[in-house]
Amino acid sequence: MGTVVTPRLDSPALNTYTPTTSSAPVSDTHATVWPVWQRVLFRFFFVYFVLQVAPWNWFRAVPGVPWLLRPYGRLVDWAVHASNTRFFHVRDTLVPVNGSGDTSWAWAQVCLYLSLAAIGCVVWSVLDRKRSNYERLAFWLRMIVRYYVAAAALSYGIIKIFLLQMTFPTLSQLATPLGDLLPMRFSWLFIGYSAPYQFFSGAMETTAGLLLLYRRTVTAGLFAATGAFLNVVMINLSYDVPVKIYASHLLLACLFLLALDAPRLVRLLVLNQPVPATSAYDPKFTVAWQRWGALGVKAFLVFQFLIFPVNTGWQRYKAFNAPAARGPLAAGFYDVRRYVVNHDTIAASSADTLRWRDVVIDNTGAGSINTTDQVFWQRYRRGYFRYKPDPATHTAAVWKTSTIPRDSTFLFTMRYEVPDSITIRVHAVIRGDSVHVELVRTPRHFQLAERQFHWLSEYNR
Repeated sequence: MGTVVTPRLDSPALNTYTPTTSSAPVSDTHATVWPVWQRVLFRFFFVYFVLQVAPWNWFRAVPGVPWLLRPYGRLVDWAVHASNTRFFHVRDTLVPVNGSGDTSWAWAQVCLYLSLAAIGCVVWSVLDRKRSNYERLAFWLRMIVRYYVAAAALSYGIIKIFLLQMTFPTLSQLATPLGDLLPMRFSWLFIGYSAPYQFFSGAMETTAGLLLLYRRTVTAGLFAATGAFLNVVMINLSYDVPVKIYASHLLLACLFLLALDAPRLVRLLVLNQPVPATSAYDPKFTVAWQRWGALGVKAFLVFQFLIFPVNTGWQRYKAFNAPAARGPLAAGFYDVRRYVVNHDTIAASSADTLRWRDVVIDNTGAGSINTTDQVFWQRYRRGYFRYKPDPATHTAAVWKTSTIPRDSTFLFTMRYEVPDSITIRVHAVIRGDSVHVELVRTPRHFQLAERQFHWLSEYNR
């Protein structure tokens, strides 16, 4: 039972498995010799994944760690800008990561990390060319990449379980013609429309993350995560969702870990041959403080990746589904009955592109207008705004606010009147023009909002 199986050249030593249950450390004097190509690839991927994953960021919740990591963040930002200016030229001016993860800064960072991994691989290969294997480093790289995938799977899975990543279409979105939506928003609404489907997607990702946390089920977790993230990557590529880089890295991480175990998996799944259990994820610790330290770190990471997201998701779920506060302006779809600018009434049939055609009050703080007026945030041919009413003075402050963090511009203060339950009159000065608008709430009917489902269907809908 203590015999160590030595893989052949067609069985890369990175696929570390042995029938023994010993926890003795693996040293570089082990009889296994990795082929040259395997050692070179390992060096490249080790440098790249460590840079890309940056596992030290997992400990930002520890007091003082964000302060310690601040110089590193500045160094990365400087290196990305400097390398882009001298070599990559992704864009003349780099846009940092915001609501999009595929900005020019993000692409320049990928170019930088690939270049550093290649340079590091060459230098490492020259300086350490006599080493026969990297089994100890392979263990740590597996741990880093495994928890990287687990953290992402749990993060995205838990938020979907609570139906918070993709929400049901708002009234403004329901009022937007299908042809005016961009592919990304179309895919978002497709998932957000169906609570069961979003919950199912989240359950699959969460299951993958949970399996990855336990070393005996890592392989099953990798297969589950590969399927989940392959679907995410295809959606991102097919619908132009700006998270292509991150999703692709997650899929690459899954495939990388599976590739390390490829010989064993091929024998089991393709050739139908018995194989021993892998010990590649078993701890390689020999002294008590290492084992206790590892347990402490794992407990911290489980809290960060599982407990904290579940608690946060639950609190957000309760807040999101709490009864909406009633404001002075009732939510609904409003037709514009009268539109007056500087005492001139502009008819609905007018070609004036600034005229309001209809107004949607989504809730007590946001809405949209069917207009091309650039004073509002234009999205899908509707002008979006946020507002804060003051019932005491019958006024409301209006802001132009987009999804970009901290992007909020004050527009104007409007005075409103609510003569009856279906009418709102708005008076404001916009770009120096006196604007008076009379809105009438209409029972606008959207079939999509009915959440229809039929076990029995006599005809195609």
